Amino acid sequence: VPACCSARYNLALLAFFGFFLLYALRVNLSVALVDMVEPNTTLAKNTTSNVCPEHSSTINVPRNTTGEKYPWDADTQGWILGSFFYGYIITQIPGGYLASRIGGKLLLGFGIFGTSVFTLLTPLAANLGVGYLIAVRALEGLGEGVTFPAMHSMWSSWAPPLERSKLLSISYAGAQLGTVVSLPLSGLICYYMNWVYVFYIFGALGVVWFFFWMWLVSDTPETHRSISHAEREYILSSLKDQLSTQKSVPWRPMLESLPLWAIVVAHFSYNWTFYTLLTLLPTYMKEILRFDAQENGFLSALPYFGCWLCIILSGQIADYLREKENFSTVCVRKCFTLIGMIGPAVFLVAAGFIGCNYALAVAFVTISTTLGGFCTSGYSINHLDIAPSYAGILLGITNSFATIPGMVGPVIAKNLTHNNTVGEWQTVFYIAASINLFGAIFFAFFASGDVQDWAVSGYHLHGS
Repeated sequence: VPACCSARYNLALLAFFGFFLLYALRVNLSVALVDMVEPNTTLAKNTTSNVCPEHSSTINVPRNTTGEKYPWDADTQGWILGSFFYGYIITQIPGGYLASRIGGKLLLGFGIFGTSVFTLLTPLAANLGVGYLIAVRALEGLGEGVTFPAMHSMWSSWAPPLERSKLLSISYAGAQLGTVVSLPLSGLICYYMNWVYVFYIFGALGVVWFFFWMWLVSDTPETHRSISHAEREYILSSLKDQLSTQKSVPWRPMLESLPLWAIVVAHFSYNWTFYTLLTLLPTYMKEILRFDAQENGFLSALPYFGCWLCIILSGQIADYLREKENFSTVCVRKCFTLIGMIGPAVFLVAAGFIGCNYALAVAFVTISTTLGGFCTSGYSINHLDIAPSYAGILLGITNSFATIPGMVGPVIAKNLTHNNTVGEWQTVFYIAASINLFGAIFFAFFASGDVQDWAVSGYHLHGS
């Protein structure tokens, strides 16, 4: 069944744009916040290390300064940036459960639509007061929390087993590209227009996407309006022995399943390193290396561009190895997870030993984040291998645990770097790398590539 113009690849493409906008809506505040805060209340500088010399400052270009400014101190800014995760963690498991009941189309569609609407309301909320802004960001988190479980749930009905890595890597790669584009673009919008347009432009694009999604997508191949008969039969026949018909969710055997906990540990560990890089490396480069990565939109986006390329390519390679080279599913998932977790750990530790070479720092963080892209075809898709019928619920469970590092990792790291010495930062990198290494080893020992007995009704499958 050809891939070109097929219903399943059209779904992957629309999902790609959906996750592109989802991450653009998520990261735009971190760029706009710099312009929203009065200069004298920006994050207080710690005692800057004098290990490295100051770099020459960039030439000042006339910029738009009409945007409203707010007297928010460092703690307030921290609450504003962190409030998203407090909403995000709440709807993970309910999102997966709802998707298995009502289907992923409505849940994903309205998740992104809701996030877009609250993004459009962000300037108004900021004017009303910081409490309103925190509430709006938490509500955005609630909307985004259902999206990944909903998409996983849809793919359980749409993705033939030997095309899973390709289809899922295409759809989820949109998240990385959304970061790549929105970081520098948000900066340009703030610079030449006004920070409010960051929220208006991305919010409006999200609403437009919602109408295309509702019009062109359906929950299952059976209900799709324009799918060919051959493609429908191909998808349904490839999944016929992998889906469960039982209505109740087997919560107890699911939560006792070691392969599920292997994914939980890997997901948690990977996100610890990912959030360390995302939130703290620019600080390290600014305070220790005395180089402001945020001044260059291209450099701040480069790691995510590398990760996006890696996700797309690794998805193709993973399915090629399974289909053409007869590698077992579990072997591919474990190998890709080991590369995607040990690689970033090594380069994260290396970042603490590079002296004052900021070009090498950018190279190391780019390589580290790029190698992390292998995990999308590793543990990240493994939910669909072990329990296709409950993939949305499983992702809700693992993503709940994986949101914790975003909430506590940077706080712990900040507490360890009071004096901003190189030694303190090396400790932060060691902790993140150790957690990553543990997650990779745990997954390698306990992961599975087979559909679990509790995930099918009456089937006992072996040797996937």
